Order: sequence, then structure tokens, then C-alpha cells
Amino acid sequence: MKNVSPSYLSHHFLIAMPHMVDPNFAHTLTYIVEHTANGAMGLVVNRPQDITLADILEQLRPEIEPPALCQHVPIFLGGPVSKDRGFVLHPSGQTFQATIELGGVALSSSQDVLFAIADGRGPSKSLIALGYAGWEPGQLEAELAANAWLTCPFDADILFNTSSEQRLEAAARQLGVNLNLITSQAGHA
Repeated sequence: MKNVSPSYLSHHFLIAMPHMVDPNFAHTLTYIVEHTANGAMGLVVNRPQDITLADILEQLRPEIEPPALCQHVPIFLGGPVSKDRGFVLHPSGQTFQATIELGGVALSSSQDVLFAIADGRGPSKSLIALGYAGWEPGQLEAELAANAWLTCPFDADILFNTSSEQRLEAAARQLGVNLNLITSQAGHA
């Protein structure tokens, strides 16, 4: 018998299939930060909330008026787990108190990255999310086997240069897929 090593999806996108009914993930594009035998962690990258970086900064440093540009920096709903925890995806290069390199993109989770963005010395491109998506060991694999997701390689252009409402379709196009043409109905002969 051939010994096959498991295939993990760190640094990939998960594209929610059109028939996804879980309201946390219906019509979402999720960046997989880590996927191992111990489970998976990702950030939904196409669900902006009704709050901005200015709103967050008013909580973190109320004594300083947030710069006007912060009113236009959206905060994304990264997933249903720990919605009060913040994560910033940004191009590799700059590091902050809590930054991990993910291969062409970095993830920072300390407040100093938010202050750097607000003060104009942070990464030029970023995605700020509250919360994350988490999967127990084997859970994501089971969802993939149940046809809940499509996967495609990460593309920084989709994350940083595509509007949030177009990211899901852009990732599907990478695979040559039109999500509007996929049905949840199985054919029978």
C-alpha cells in the first residue's frame, strides 16, 4: 500500500460553494492561515462590517483623535470565533510585536500594527479582521469531502487589489469556475 502524506491547505483560499447554508460562511472567501493535522484557522476576507479603523482606535486610544483616513479603512468579520480578537493581513516586509510570515503575506495580531496604519507608517495595503474561522482536526477535510468548499491557491492581488464584493468571484475565476452556474442538485441517470 502506498503511503500518502496528507495535503494541507495553508496559504490557500476556501471558496464557499453556492449551496453553503451556514450563515457564517455562505458566499465567503476565506484565507487559510494554518491547516495541519491539529485543525485549521482562517480569516474570511470578503465580509466588511459596519465599523472602521477609526471606531477601533477610539476604543484603543481614546485620548487621540483618529486620523480622517481611518474612517475609510473597513474592519472585516474574520469569522465566528473570538470576534473581539483582531488580525491584520498585510504584505511581507514590515514586522510588528506579533507578526508571522506566511509566504508573501504576513499576519500581525498586536495593536501596534493598527497604530502604525493610522499614523501612516504601517503597511501600504492591509486587511483588518475581527474574529477568525476555526476547524477541529478533520473537520475541514470532512467539509471538503462533502463538497462545501472549492480551494484555490492564495493570490495577493485578490486580497489587496480587488474590492471585497468581487473577491469571491475573482478566486473562482482563477479555477475557471462561474459560481452562478453551479447547482446543489445532483444529477441522476
